Amino acid sequence: MYRQTDKLLRDLTKAINGEYSAVQCYQKIANMAPSEKERKQILEIREDEIKHLQTFTQIYVNLTGRQPQPQIIEECPNTYKAGIDFAFIDEQETVDFYLGVSDEITDVNIKNAFKRAASDEQNHAVWFLYFINKRK
Repeated sequence: MYRQTDKLLRDLTKAINGEYSAVQCYQKIANMAPSEKERKQILEIREDEIKHLQTFTQIYVNLTGRQPQPQIIEECPNTYKAGIDFAFIDEQETVDFYLGVSDEITDVNIKNAFKRAASDEQNHAVWFLYFINKRK
C-alpha cells in the first residue's frame, strides 16, 4: 500500500504541474489566436484545465494534508502555430498518462477523476488538431 500511495503522490504531482503549466500556456496561446472563435475555444479548454488542477489538488490535499506547490514544467512556445502543435502533442501524451494512472488506482473516486480528465484531454487534442489543420 505504501508504494502505491508513494507512486500516486508522484503521479499527482506530475498531473498538478502539467495542468498548472497548461493553464499558463493556454492563456498565452489564446492571446495569440488569429480569431475570436479560436481564442474562446482555447479559453474554454483552459477552464477545463483549471478544473483538473483543482480536482488533482484536492486529492493531493486529502492524501497529504498539505497544499502542493505547482511549478511550470514545460516552456510554452512563443508563436501560435508552435503553441497549438505543442498543445496537441501534450494533450495526447496526457491522455495516455492519465489512463495509465487510472488503471493502477483502486480508489474509485480517484480512478474516475483521472478517467474524466483523460476524456477531456482527448477532446482538447481534437480541438488543437482542428486548429492545426486550419492553419495549413
